[in-house]
Amino acid sequence: MARAPYVPNELLSRLVCDRMYSVEFVLNDYVQLRFDGTSDGGPVILNCYVWPVVQAAGRLWHEQDLGYADALRRLTPGAVISTSEATGSGIRVELDTGTIVIHPAREDVYVEIAHLMGFSDQAWMVWRPGEESFEDLA
Repeated sequence: MARAPYVPNELLSRLVCDRMYSVEFVLNDYVQLRFDGTSDGGPVILNCYVWPVVQAAGRLWHEQDLGYADALRRLTPGAVISTSEATGSGIRVELDTGTIVIHPAREDVYVEIAHLMGFSDQAWMVWRPGEESFEDLA
């Protein structure tokens, strides 16, 4: 059975109204964001294999900035207000506490950009450079 064509923001938008309740730094490799998710109690997880930019308190925080981890952590517990994804701007998750933006430079991507999983219907998405909303990184 062929996979249905990808529709930008269709899966990501399922996060709207969910609460981001956890930020976990995994070694020095990636960050995992956990959302309330499914009614069966399982979280929806967004693994970010590139460091997201944090927009909060009137400024941008990049991974190399002093206080970046605290700025990302302060987004919890935040409710997702909106999401978007598009070529040229990547992924954007707006919370009532700030915004997460994932649109790396090509040289910052090794294989994958992000992975969204944990929905009760087993839906998932992996974003890679040159594909879907990251065609501009080919």
